Amino acid sequence: MQKLLRNFTFNPKNDILSGLTVALALVPEAVAFAFVAGIDPLVGLYGAFMMGLITAVFGGRPGMISGATGAMAVVMVHLIQKGNEVGVGLAVPIENLGLQWLFITLLFVGLIQISAGIFRLGKFVRLIPHSVMMGFVNGLAIVIFLSQLGLFKETINGEKQWMQGTDLWVMLGFVALTMAIMYLLPKITKKVPAALVAIIVVAAITIFGALDVSTVGSFIIDGGGNGLQGSLPTFQVQIFGLFDTLVGHWDLILSTALLLAAVGLIESLMTLNLIDDMTETRGSGNRECVAQGGANIVNGLFGGMGGCAMIGQSIINVNSGGRGRLSGIVAAIALLGFVLFGAPLIERIPIAALVGVMFMVVIGTFAWSSFRILHKIPLADAIVLITVSAVTVWQDLAIAVIVGVIMSALVFSWQSAIRIRARKRIKENGTKVYEIWGPLFFGSSQSFNSKFDYKNDPEFIEIDFIESKVGDHSGIEALQNVTNKYLSLGKKVTLTHLSPECKTILLKANPTLDKIIESSIEDPRYHVVTDLLDSEV
Repeated sequence: MQKLLRNFTFNPKNDILSGLTVALALVPEAVAFAFVAGIDPLVGLYGAFMMGLITAVFGGRPGMISGATGAMAVVMVHLIQKGNEVGVGLAVPIENLGLQWLFITLLFVGLIQISAGIFRLGKFVRLIPHSVMMGFVNGLAIVIFLSQLGLFKETINGEKQWMQGTDLWVMLGFVALTMAIMYLLPKITKKVPAALVAIIVVAAITIFGALDVSTVGSFIIDGGGNGLQGSLPTFQVQIFGLFDTLVGHWDLILSTALLLAAVGLIESLMTLNLIDDMTETRGSGNRECVAQGGANIVNGLFGGMGGCAMIGQSIINVNSGGRGRLSGIVAAIALLGFVLFGAPLIERIPIAALVGVMFMVVIGTFAWSSFRILHKIPLADAIVLITVSAVTVWQDLAIAVIVGVIMSALVFSWQSAIRIRARKRIKENGTKVYEIWGPLFFGSSQSFNSKFDYKNDPEFIEIDFIESKVGDHSGIEALQNVTNKYLSLGKKVTLTHLSPECKTILLKANPTLDKIIESSIEDPRYHVVTDLLDSEV
C-alpha cells in the first residue's frame, strides 16, 4: 500500500505544479503535430489528453508523459492523405475519410502494443547499448532544437517568413528571459517549478504590457486552425461507405498500424529508459506497452490522434519535480481544462516562453559528456553514437534506434567471430586436445573449422569447450562438420566440458552425438551467475 501511494504521488505539491507546467507545454506541441499529420488541432489536443491520462494511471513509469508526437505524426500523414483522396473520388464523397481510417488504424495499433506487453517484449529495451542511448538523446536534443526554430516564423501575406527587426529581437528577448528564470530560480528556491514561473512572468509582461507578440492562439490560426474552442471529434461519415473503402486498402491500414505500433513502442520504451536513469528508479516496460496500447484504442474509439511517450515533456516533468502518477494525471486533466474552459487565456501565452522552456530541455537533454569521451571509447562505439544522432535528425527516433542496435550487433558479432581461439596440447596418452575459447556461432563457425588439422592429427581427439559455448544452429553445423571429418578418417572424437544448454541443443539437433559427448566430466568453472548468487545468500 505504501509503495502504491508513493507511485501515485511522493510530493503532491510538486506533482501538481509540474503537471500544470507540462500541460502548458503540451498545447503547442499537440497542435503542431496535428498540423504535421494534416488533421484538426483539436484531434491532437484531445488525443494528447486521452494518451496522457490513461498512461499516467496505468503506465509502467510514474512521472512519464504521453501525448501526440511528431514521430507518429509523420507516419500518419500518408494514410490520412490517401484516405482523403479515396473519399473525394467516391460516387458519394466521404469528407475526412483519412481521419476515419486513422481511428480504425489506431485500434490495430493498440492491439499490437498490448500484445507486445502480454508477450513481455518490453524487456528488450534493456538490450540497447549505451552508445545507442547516448546517440539517441543527442539526436533528440537536436530534433527538439530544430523543431523550435519554426516558431521564429510569422505569417505575412499568407506565407511563412522568418521574423525580422523588432519582432525578432522581442522574441529572442523573451526566450532569453525565460531561460534566465529557469536557470537562476532553482538557485534561490526549488519549491516551485522554474518553468511554470517563467511562463507566468513572460505571459504577464506581454499581456499587461499589451505587446504584440506571437501567441498560442496566433500560432493555431496561422496553421489553419480556429483556436482551442471546440467539441470532441466523432465519426460523422456514412458507416457503410467507410467500410466499403477499407476492402481494397486493408494492406495500407495494417502496414501503417504495424509501423505506428513499432515507432510508438520504441520511443516510449526509450523514454522510460531515459527517465529511469534520471530518477535512478526502474519502470516496467511491459506494463507501459499495455498502457500505450490501451490508450491508442481509446483514441481510436473516441476520435483522438493517438500517440506515445513524449521525451521533452517527460524531462520537463521530472526536472520540475513531478515523480508520481499524479503529475501525469494533472497534466492531462489540465490540458482538457484549458481546451474546455481556459482557451481564451491559454491562447494568450507567448510562444517565446514555451520556446525558452524547450531550449532549456535541449540543454538538459544533450549528453555534453559525449564530446569528452568520444576519443576515449572504442572507434566502433563512437561511429554508432554519431550515426544514431545523425539518423535521428535525418529520419526519426525509431529508425535511428533500430539502425544503432543493428550496427552494434554486427560489431559485436564481428568481434566475437575473430576472437575464437583453439589452444592445442598433447596428453601423455597421445590424445590431442583442442581447448576452444570464445563463442561458437554463425560469425565464428568458419574460423572454427579452420583450427583443426584433420589429416595429421593423432587417432584420438578431444575438443574441450570449458571456455566456449555453442550458440546457434550454425555452431551446431560447424561442430558436426568437424566431428564428421574426423570420423570419416577413422579417428575418435570426444567433446568435453559442454554446458547443459549446449548438450541439450546438440542432442536435439543430432541424437547420435551422445556417443562422443563426455558426460562424466563435471566442469568446475561453468556456472550461471544467478546460481553463484543463490549459493552466497
